[in-house]
Amino acid sequence: MNGHHLVLGNLTDTITGETLADTHDERYRQALAHLLIDQKGYDKRNVTPRRPLTVRAGDCQAIIKIDFVVMVADRLAMVIKYGPGSIVTRHRTALAVSRLLAPYQIPVVVATNGEDADIIDGHTGQVVDHGLAHIPERSVLRERVETFSFPPISPERAVMESRVVYAYEVDGSCPCDDTICRL
Repeated sequence: MNGHHLVLGNLTDTITGETLADTHDERYRQALAHLLIDQKGYDKRNVTPRRPLTVRAGDCQAIIKIDFVVMVADRLAMVIKYGPGSIVTRHRTALAVSRLLAPYQIPVVVATNGEDADIIDGHTGQVVDHGLAHIPERSVLRERVETFSFPPISPERAVMESRVVYAYEVDGSCPCDDTICRL
């Protein structure tokens, strides 16, 4: 057993080629990676899986892993937050992450459970589409990047967004979750 996950063996990461523990959650993540690379036209060099992000709440801090971050035209353009269960419960965390990974607002935010997805406008926080099939293709995301203003995130806002992520992802995590590094 690996933390609270049933480990079914090992698998090879679609994007990096690394050997990873084969869990039900990782199988969903790998299906998402295949979707991005094989169907949506993204180059492996522009998709970062398991990107570390340090979050803080007062004196507490931790490092969490962001499932996928996608670069287009030298900008972080899309963040994908996976989690089992209800997608709606992932919206706020995914939006907060989109305001912490860069000094600007990331335009496209995806909350997914691996079977369905909500595509969220990073600027407004509104769900603009539903379904894995509607995760934007590379060309569509490139057009979005060309027209997006990339508003800066103030330091005060970043502090609040970090607290949100900490509350949901660290305080709200299973005590045996070994994917979170509490500092």
